Amino acid sequence: MVLTGLLGFLLAGLCGVWWMLYGGPVGPDGDVSHAFSFDAALGLFLLSTAAIVPFSRMGAKARAVFRWSYIALALYSYFAETVQNFRGVNPRFVDGGTSFDEAVGNIFTFVALFLVLYYLFLASQYFRPKASRLHPELSVGIRYAMVAVVVSFSAGIWISMNQGRIVGTDGNIIWLHGLGFHALQVMPIVAWLTARASRNGKTSRAFIHITGISFLLGLLAIGWQTYLGHSVLAWSALPLAAAGCFLISFASGVGALRAALKVPTAGSARRSDPQGM
Repeated sequence: MVLTGLLGFLLAGLCGVWWMLYGGPVGPDGDVSHAFSFDAALGLFLLSTAAIVPFSRMGAKARAVFRWSYIALALYSYFAETVQNFRGVNPRFVDGGTSFDEAVGNIFTFVALFLVLYYLFLASQYFRPKASRLHPELSVGIRYAMVAVVVSFSAGIWISMNQGRIVGTDGNIIWLHGLGFHALQVMPIVAWLTARASRNGKTSRAFIHITGISFLLGLLAIGWQTYLGHSVLAWSALPLAAAGCFLISFASGVGALRAALKVPTAGSARRSDPQGM
């Protein structure tokens, strides 16, 4: 899964070079810039998932089924998004394409559905008691991340049902779809820092809860602003509320980092212990 994630960055790099040399649009409906962002985002998503799968406490067979199924689904997604955009075809919403384009688009729809279903299965594992026995703080953080990922998947389904990312005059679902996945990087890191600080009694799980709740509230504000058909970059109440929530989440993460840095290392603890002389 790690190698498949790195493949996404390689493909994104190739798309980025093409984008800089020749521009993004490829007639009639393709856009290499969309392939660039998709490949990079899916690559990061796979790397983040690979990092947290061992903490799900799934059995070896279940992990293998999830891993290889997700690798196959991701490889097809890379193919559909990258090749079709280079061919000038929108891989999700085919308009006037060949039978090959129609088949790729139809399969892509089912692949996206299975990506969601498999991930929901993974997410459910972190809400089982055995997942939190060895790493309680990390388990709590991943649970918040999984809720945010479900929000992002819901936004992706919204894009499909809406036949595009634009809602109303200025609403763009892609903001909600993309931001939620970043909880996979934010929450495990904050949880790990909190766990490190907790070993020395420096902090509790409050940092995890503050970061997770404020992150989810920020997503909720962005989602509501998008539903109203307004831009998330507008100077209005909901975007400002979302920005405030994300700032609180960031500040809480910084607080967890500071608390973790105060924990002495084994070497410094020995130097400060007069009995160890």
